[in-house]
Order: sequence, then structure tokens, then C-alpha cells
Amino acid sequence: MGNKNKIKRIADVARFENVIEYTDLEESERPKGKWKNEIFKNQNPITLELACGKGDYAIELARRFPERNFIGIDIKGPRIWNGAKTALEEGLSNVRFLRMFIDHLHYYFDRDEVDEIWITFPDPYIRKKPRRSKRLTSPKFLNIYRKLLKEGGIIHLKTDSLILFNFTLDTIREEGCTILRRVDNVYRDAPNDDLLNIQTFYEKKHLKEGKIIQYVSFTL
Repeated sequence: MGNKNKIKRIADVARFENVIEYTDLEESERPKGKWKNEIFKNQNPITLELACGKGDYAIELARRFPERNFIGIDIKGPRIWNGAKTALEEGLSNVRFLRMFIDHLHYYFDRDEVDEIWITFPDPYIRKKPRRSKRLTSPKFLNIYRKLLKEGGIIHLKTDSLILFNFTLDTIREEGCTILRRVDNVYRDAPNDDLLNIQTFYEKKHLKEGKIIQYVSFTL
């Protein structure tokens, strides 16, 4: 993507009515505890897509489940642009996009405000050992999710990285979490699963490269 195009998309994201950017807001302006009453204006369950990229999962879930609310979260505005623009064009009122750092989640969501979390193809941070804490299924992030996810709320991970997948399984065990479902090869073992067969932009690239897609869901 050219620099001019990136600049334009960043400007678009700033004005899109379904995108909220939190980079330098006063505490009183934060939407913590306000998502249902003031932003979605309903009491429907809220699902987050973390590191949403172009928002493929959030968009498709919003299409399929109009009785639920969805929020795609990423720090990169030009990526969010794709999902936000699609949602506006299709009139999807049950999806929003939030531009912010994921380790700040607990500042913008209240306790028990979130019902479910999808983590779709996040950076596995496999280059350096100390970067393990940056993985979205590390103990650091699980502790953040505990501050906003309802009791029994489900976390879903879908990844092409076996290193991240095994790291997550180890973390689940060490943290005393409960695995609900594990699929070691999505397109071999669950070829007819409608939810798992939603494909993101990056997943399509991984599949073309012959990579295996893994999935696990668990509760904290």
C-alpha cells in the first residue's frame, strides 16, 4: 500500500462513525461500562476480535449473528479501514472498530462487559524469547481478559503458528483454564464447521502457502 493511500485511510478511519480511536483521551471520556447503553444502545452480548487486522471475522460474525454486538480491535488504522468501510456499506449496526493497544483493554471495558473473545492470527512473536509476554495468550493478557470477560466467557484462538498454539496449550494448563475444544488441523478435522471456516485475509495467504490452521477455545 502506498504512503498516500495509507494517509488517506488513516484520515477516513478518523471520521468513520463506526470507528473509535483511543490514543489520548481523558479518563472521563473512556467508554468503560458504556458499550451497551450508549454505543450499541442495546443489551446484546459483546464479542471482541483482537488483533482484528482487516476485521474479517468481526464482519462475518456480525452478518451471521445480528442479535450480538462485535468489536474489532487493532492499533493499525489502515487495516481497520477495510472492515469499517464494509460495515458502513452493508449497514451493519452491530459492529464497531476500536483503534487502540490491546494491553489497554481493561481501561476501556468494565468488569463482565465482554461475553466472548476471538484472537485470529495474531503475531506469534517467535523471533525472541523475551517477546513471549507480547503473545495475546500469555499470562499477562489472560489476566487482562479476566478483568473484563464474564465468568464462563469463551476465548477462541485461531492460528497458523504451531509454536503459538503449543505455547497457548501450555499456558492454559499452567493457568488452570479449561479447554472446551481443540482442533489440530481445522480443514482436515473440522471441514464443515461454519465458524472455523470463516477465512481472514491473512488466513487465505497462509493456506496458499500450505500452512496448517489450528484452533482452541477455552475459559479462564
